[in-house]
Amino acid sequence: MKKTEAAIQRCKTMSTLQKILGGKWKLEILYYIAFRDIHRFGELHRQIGEITESSLTKQLRELEADRFLIRHDFKEIPPRVEYSLSDLGRSFMEVMDTMKKWGDLHLPKEE
Repeated sequence: MKKTEAAIQRCKTMSTLQKILGGKWKLEILYYIAFRDIHRFGELHRQIGEITESSLTKQLRELEADRFLIRHDFKEIPPRVEYSLSDLGRSFMEVMDTMKKWGDLHLPKEE
């Protein structure tokens, strides 16, 4: 049986989502900003714990470039920067909430 071009074509929407949200920490970063009211770099770094500062910086910059986050630089000394969800990021939170509920029901609990 011959596969049609449509049958073997990748789903562009899912491929794009994977590229945007496929970073090791991106979903967790979005979760803490949206649902735990954590907005500063240091707070995120402490909450996640295992992430390096350079990796957190990279993930935050990518989420900002992909329009999921807004970076607010208060132009103060010492530097103060906060992150918040953009309209696009807020529109994704219903999906995140559904994913969290599904995970709570179906994934093994960590001990």
